[in-house]
Amino acid sequence: MKIANNRTLKDLQNDFQKAFPYLKIEFYKSSHHYGEETPKEQVLDPASTIGTVRTMDNYGILNLDENQQTSEFEKLLSKLYGLNVQVFRKSYGKWLQTWATDNWTLKEQNDRSAKMGDKNFEKSANQKDKDKIFS
Repeated sequence: MKIANNRTLKDLQNDFQKAFPYLKIEFYKSSHHYGEETPKEQVLDPASTIGTVRTMDNYGILNLDENQQTSEFEKLLSKLYGLNVQVFRKSYGKWLQTWATDNWTLKEQNDRSAKMGDKNFEKSANQKDKDKIFS
C-alpha cells in the first residue's frame, strides 16, 4: 500500500481489498486498544485524503503480509503513518470488526470471511424462506 498525502482513504481500502478480497478496512479519528471495538461515530470519510486525516507525515510503501497478525497490521499503520484503522471480516452477511480475533493473521481472517461471509448468509436466508413455506 502506497502511503502519500494525495491518496484517499478509499485508495488504501482498494489496495487492501485487492490483497484480501474478503476483508475490508475502515479508518477512524482515534485509535483503539487491543481487543477493543471502535465506535461507528469515529469512522472517517473514505473520500478524505491521507494528508488531511493522519497524525504524522511519513510517506512510504506498506507491504501487506498475509502472515501478519491483524493487530500488528493495525499498529503499523498507526505507528508508521498516523492512521487509525480497523480490519473487518464478513460473517453471515454482516461486516464485523475483528477486535475479538486481532491475534489471527490476515490470511486467517480472509479465509474465515470467505467461508462465513455471504455464502452462508444466503444459505441461511434461503433456509428461512423454506421454513416460512413449510410452517
